[in-house]
Amino acid sequence: MTQIAKNYADALYELAREEGLDEQIYGQLQGTSRLLESNPDYGRLLSAPKLPKPERLAALDEAFANRVHPYLLSFLKLLCERGHIRELKDCCIQYRRRRNADLGILDAVAITAVPLQAELQEKLRLRLQTLTGKQVDLQYRIDPSVLGGIRLEYDGKALDGTVRNRLAGIEKTLSETVI
Repeated sequence: MTQIAKNYADALYELAREEGLDEQIYGQLQGTSRLLESNPDYGRLLSAPKLPKPERLAALDEAFANRVHPYLLSFLKLLCERGHIRELKDCCIQYRRRRNADLGILDAVAITAVPLQAELQEKLRLRLQTLTGKQVDLQYRIDPSVLGGIRLEYDGKALDGTVRNRLAGIEKTLSETVI
């Protein structure tokens, strides 16, 4: 994540929080980010140097006026004017981090080789809440390369109980063993 994305997202979050709009702006920011991600041609249009800025800003007005809060529309226009519209996804991530930090919510990611059943997902989330003492927003990612087990990532930490990690440990032990 760039410092630019952090600065812009922090500014938007501070404004939204002061006005009591942090949840509303967050939901709209997520939706807008997903929309631009799913329509990369629109993102390229908004950052195309050949298209004059007034036309790019008009495209934002046409797409989002009366659909998102004016603060968010102004934010999008500012990113567009400054040539940083491609930072929107990272802005959304940083906004979420700030929001969750203020609410005492811990962002965590569970990485498994296969999807976990809903019951196991909930058990894992509750166990992590017990360990950390915080409300946990647990996201799930599938990565077949882990082979089995689970890796948890949160607060810059990684708890790695994957088969891949265990095999790497065995390999390291064997390579250090003098025969």
